Amino acid sequence: MRTLLIDMDSVICDLMTEWHKRYNNDYHDSLSVEKLQCWRSEDYVKSECGEKIYQYLDEPGLFLHLSPLPHAIEVLKRLVKQYDILIVTSSRTYAYTEKELWVEKHLPFIGKKNLIFSHRKDMICGDLLFDDAPHNLIAFQETGRTALAMNYPYNQQVDVPRVNDWLEFEKWLSKWK
Repeated sequence: MRTLLIDMDSVICDLMTEWHKRYNNDYHDSLSVEKLQCWRSEDYVKSECGEKIYQYLDEPGLFLHLSPLPHAIEVLKRLVKQYDILIVTSSRTYAYTEKELWVEKHLPFIGKKNLIFSHRKDMICGDLLFDDAPHNLIAFQETGRTALAMNYPYNQQVDVPRVNDWLEFEKWLSKWK
């Protein structure tokens, strides 16, 4: 059975909406994922914020209350019958516990035993990585394995197959050799 490595943030759950909402409320701005043309969020925020944009990722409660992306749960329920699925995510401060609780709540059929925290996803054994971060996609692809991007403006420079949503991901997998 093939093993799928699937990222959490902005792949299974919607991190950007909540993250940007917190920033926009504090800085009276209109940041959205559609405006991010590269991975460096600090390039798209007001100068008085700068790299402080990442401090929102350390706020307790942020990761615990993220919404699943459309169709993610239903597609994962189908895929778990055909593939070994590991959720591979990186984390900061409070997010370890919150991400584990999120998986227990939304993905009990996968479970926290299949949750791996790593900043080096290319080092994890698996046949395919489904991710959004350019650096993860590139590093995984360089191992000779399949990297597939959840399509966002900030990862367009990476030359890998891409899908726009979970239904497209499921369809793509059905043709994967």
